[in-house]
Amino acid sequence: MVEWHGERFDDYNTPKRTPNHPTHSHAVLVRHDGVIRLVRFGAQGAKGSPKKKGESAAWKARRLAWYARHRQNIARGPLSPAWWAAKVKW
Repeated sequence: MVEWHGERFDDYNTPKRTPNHPTHSHAVLVRHDGVIRLVRFGAQGAKGSPKKKGESAAWKARRLAWYARHRQNIARGPLSPAWWAAKVKW
């Protein structure tokens, strides 16, 4: 159990839901290359993407469009909210 500024996390690099946060749906305490940072990601109430197995063509297009829009931010690595959104929500 890790506590960071009054918020508890199971461990570093383990995302958790934040249903009571006003804007972001998830948070993760990232430890990467000696840097520790709280990263909040995901819009509260956004659907994200369903599981890839058995997804429709429309959902596949939606997922691929999201990756295309956020590709540069995903490439920034684990300290980026887009990287975590791609891993957890999409």
